[in-house]
Amino acid sequence: MTLALNKTTLKQQRDQLKTFKKFLPSLDLKRQQLLAAIKVARSELAETNNAYELLEERVAKTYPLLGSTTAQTRNLASLIRIREVRIGEENLVGTKLPVAERVDFELREYSRMVMPFWVDLLIGNLEQMVELNVLLQVREERVKLLDYAARRITQRVNLFEKVLIPRAEESIRKIVIFLSDQERAAVVRSKIAKNKSQSKQR
Repeated sequence: MTLALNKTTLKQQRDQLKTFKKFLPSLDLKRQQLLAAIKVARSELAETNNAYELLEERVAKTYPLLGSTTAQTRNLASLIRIREVRIGEENLVGTKLPVAERVDFELREYSRMVMPFWVDLLIGNLEQMVELNVLLQVREERVKLLDYAARRITQRVNLFEKVLIPRAEESIRKIVIFLSDQERAAVVRSKIAKNKSQSKQR
């Protein structure tokens, strides 16, 4: 679109530039907040990952015991089942993020006289593994959503910093130069006309 080199456009461009410069600091602050939130989210994800791996190693040590179970203890998976996984939501710097609230389990009654001594411990470990697995998935999603939001806000900051503000400043510069040239030309024309008028009068 051709830039109209007049005072109306100059005012519009100056108003736009003022608006861009007004919004840029708040956009940049939001970007910084998102980057800080990503750092926290990645740290939490790494912690959860480590906790899951450590628990997995601990549970794996009981696997040799499982190999020697009787027919009554072979179907340990049926003793415990997930009843409900509750995921909440929080708004962080304008981004909706999932929050792992809780996991409810349903435990089937079993005879502690018949089952091996380590079954209680194994069930407790399995519950922890499921909870950590849910937390892991939620925290992976949080990192993904925050990454996306940070990319979007960075694009907007770059648009303001590298495109809109420089473009408005360049348009203002062009219009100011053009209007100054027009003003000087008008003064020159006026002087020429005045000189001609004075010459005729002589």
